[in-house]
Amino acid sequence: MNLGHNRHPRDPPESRQAGTELTMQAQDANAPLKTRLARLLAASGAASLADPKLAAYLDAQDSLRAFRAQFSFPKRRTVWPDEYREDKERAGEADREEDAVECVYLAGNSLGLMPKSTPELLQEELGVLGHMDHAYGRPWVKIDEHVTPLLAEIVGAKPSEVACMGSLTANLHTLFTSFYQPTPQRHKILYEGKAFPSDAYAFASHVALHDYPPSSLLPVFPREGEHTIRTDDILRIIEDEGDSIAVICFGAVQYYSGEWFDLEAITKAGHAKGCIVSFDCAHAVGNIPLKLHEWGVDFACWCSYKYLNSGPGGIAGLFVHERWENRKRLHGWWGHDKATRFAMPSAYSPLPGAAGWQFSNPSVLDVVSLLSSLRIFDQAAHVLPRARAGGQIHSRGEVLGALREKSVDLTGYLELLLTSSPYYLLPESFPPSSASSTQDDKHAVSSFTIITPSSPSARGAQLSLLFHPVESMDWIFARLRERGVLGDERRPGVIRFAPVPLYNSWGDVREAALALEEVMGLYVRWRREGGRHEEDEGKDDLEKRETPAGIEDEGVRQ
Repeated sequence: MNLGHNRHPRDPPESRQAGTELTMQAQDANAPLKTRLARLLAASGAASLADPKLAAYLDAQDSLRAFRAQFSFPKRRTVWPDEYREDKERAGEADREEDAVECVYLAGNSLGLMPKSTPELLQEELGVLGHMDHAYGRPWVKIDEHVTPLLAEIVGAKPSEVACMGSLTANLHTLFTSFYQPTPQRHKILYEGKAFPSDAYAFASHVALHDYPPSSLLPVFPREGEHTIRTDDILRIIEDEGDSIAVICFGAVQYYSGEWFDLEAITKAGHAKGCIVSFDCAHAVGNIPLKLHEWGVDFACWCSYKYLNSGPGGIAGLFVHERWENRKRLHGWWGHDKATRFAMPSAYSPLPGAAGWQFSNPSVLDVVSLLSSLRIFDQAAHVLPRARAGGQIHSRGEVLGALREKSVDLTGYLELLLTSSPYYLLPESFPPSSASSTQDDKHAVSSFTIITPSSPSARGAQLSLLFHPVESMDWIFARLRERGVLGDERRPGVIRFAPVPLYNSWGDVREAALALEEVMGLYVRWRREGGRHEEDEGKDDLEKRETPAGIEDEGVRQ
């Protein structure tokens, strides 16, 4: 739904100060959305932002609402924790009709939902008579050609700069083999501290393979007491250390905090110091507008099972800027010139562009699983207001720019509901992880904050909620699953929610926020009545699930 406001793809770097300014950002960033929603309260007949009438009204106005029906949602009873399921079975309540409804699925940042067209496409491939014929116009030898143009639009690249292949970490290794060529003067790798572990492992392994010490690894961490990394700090380190940095590789959107780094500014600063600049776009592709070619990014890689909905272990992708077409790389027969590939020549002649980094033929089943989702992205781009008005959607990086309108609003609505909870604390007021949780104050017993930046230009769809005490997160996450509300957990104390514009609704967002408040009220009551975690004096009361029957939530608002 377009709420009638203008979007800009990114604020200028000077306006993106992540950190202790989060409180003021929360006020400023959500003010326009809150004002628009307030105007819609009267039109919807709703009494508050949490009123179901408002969510229903917004869903009815959503130009993307029809795409929800193209995805398969898990049913509530299929996601129950094992212990809860056993309790239900013993009580004879495991097959109630109300538990067969769809989940509130806000975990698309972890694993996107399956398009309903995927099984049909898979069956078409399984029914093909060998590789000599294809009844549906997708010969296997050219299967990747059906997805690379769509991927290129999503990442803001030329089709020749994109290849669909392998897995994310394998592609990262492939690209680092070409681009990480350390010298005694320039050997460091700059990346965000607490990067996704597979990235950190890959960086360390390349440093070790070249016989450089661990000090060649240069992670950047947030300032003391903060959860995100300030752009100014990244740029300062590039300026100070750039002459010794070989490769810069950040997660475009940080997997844990949800912070969207300023890719353009980082690329410009890195190039000014002679560094290769790259990004892991796992949490960015399909989520935020990307313009990899325009920004001059040297290389990037991504998976496709999150926002691109290709399924667990789905095929990945990579980007290599056209300026590096002649860069040395490892060779494989699928990267050889198509005109002579099957002549089996002894000399290697690479395909132009990123395709020349391919080793083997891509998995057909994986490619068509991705294709089913990319077709939905393509359809969605044509129903949005700018497309209907005759605007040009299919230009590099603009497909996601259009979808972002709904994404920004959905995540903003979720943030407004969460920050109005009596259990929410501002980041600067949030207790340290070592703080006691045995006081009578309900915030000391249980509270949460949001560690994701409040500015829409500094985040994607995801909000990361940090809980106090950290051991409460597992209890709260399990109770949410019992209610059919799915985010995902990142230990020790974070639950991530990510409303996805292709299939999530305003009603989903409202239900998730109210379910969290209900569960936190139950948690506070459980603790006050003697419930204890395993960490509390070694007792295992949590495993026994001693939630008193009939407890009512504390403070759930409609």
